[in-house]
Amino acid sequence: MAQKEYDVIIVGGGPSGSSTAMFLKKNGIKNILLIDKAKFPRDKICGDAFSGKSVGIAKELGIIQDFEKVPHETVYGVLFSNPKGTQIEIPFPGADKKDNKAKPGFVVKRINGDNVIFQNAKKQVDTLEEFTVTDLITENNFVVGVKGKKMGSQEEVQLKAKVVVGADGTSSVVAQKLGIGTSPAEHQVIATRAYYQGVTGMTGNIELHFVDEIMPGYFWIFPLDNGMANVGLGLLTNEKQKRKIDLKKSQEEIITNNPLFKERFKNAKLDEQGIKIWTLPLGSYHRKNHGNGWILVGDAASLIDPFSGEGVGNAMTSGKFAGKHIAQAFKTNDFSEKMFDAYDKELWDTIGPELNTSYNLQKIGKIKWLLNLVIDKAATKKEVKEAISGMLANEKAKKDIISPLGLLKLILT
Repeated sequence: MAQKEYDVIIVGGGPSGSSTAMFLKKNGIKNILLIDKAKFPRDKICGDAFSGKSVGIAKELGIIQDFEKVPHETVYGVLFSNPKGTQIEIPFPGADKKDNKAKPGFVVKRINGDNVIFQNAKKQVDTLEEFTVTDLITENNFVVGVKGKKMGSQEEVQLKAKVVVGADGTSSVVAQKLGIGTSPAEHQVIATRAYYQGVTGMTGNIELHFVDEIMPGYFWIFPLDNGMANVGLGLLTNEKQKRKIDLKKSQEEIITNNPLFKERFKNAKLDEQGIKIWTLPLGSYHRKNHGNGWILVGDAASLIDPFSGEGVGNAMTSGKFAGKHIAQAFKTNDFSEKMFDAYDKELWDTIGPELNTSYNLQKIGKIKWLLNLVIDKAATKKEVKEAISGMLANEKAKKDIISPLGLLKLILT
């Protein structure tokens, strides 16, 4: 039985795992192994949006320029529609469609975007692709490594480390082996994703449409390179279970029958992959994310924004803090749960208020009459449109607008 030892083993080479690896290296940790069950580049079912927060972390890691080398589409704002069909275009603050160098955000297929991050990590740390982790190694109530098998081999390999990072997504093997259950259904979204060629009427914005068929969820259209679009819809898992909705069928019906979309999709061609389904664990549920000898990051830690569904930015942010606090643990040779409490605190002090605000926005998104009223007003009132634009970039503005007084001001404007 083969056996090797590392300082840190990271299970999962997506944005959270690869970011953790690079931030560990920046913090002076050298003996790092980054594992993934797939061979990169690999697909990941997602909306493909790369937010301003993600751009900021990529700049901090010095890798943002590498995204210019892969196909992507810059986005400059959000187009919303309400159940009545009223549409408003809200630019990101400071965005300028005439300035090609200003990229407030972009949409990049995960097969390309994740590969950019992983390949940069691969230059700095040891990597092991096509290796499936099957179990954890524990000693004296501490996680001290992983067990697994290389693709095509029956030989079990043991890999030991001072710390194991679970960056292996929604169905995290690390979390499962630690006995951490999945997020409750009311804190999960089940979503579709499909690629279409030839959707018309694209505006350089990501599009979020609140349509009757899937309220309180929404239907999205995100522009991609070469005339492609990422199209999907998302709904809280408990709502789907309660209403027994067939999401693939709902997406097809919205595209075919909804007046906002049927002409736009008239000549669009569905990619050969078809419509895929995936689950998003939301940050409205504070999942246990650390213990003796282990830390969870990204989707494994349930950090997806409850309103927008964006997860890459928070995934990379968690990688940044994991790298910092694991490095601090090595200074004292203390890898206990108590030592890693600081990781949880800094992470949630940073992203928790935003996640809580987004959770409240999600609740407001269930109120059909309010969505209709606010978006109708934003279509005709400059002050309302500016308030929503400020909400996209400013956490305080977002909190203010969803407070009872803020909502009253919008209604009375």
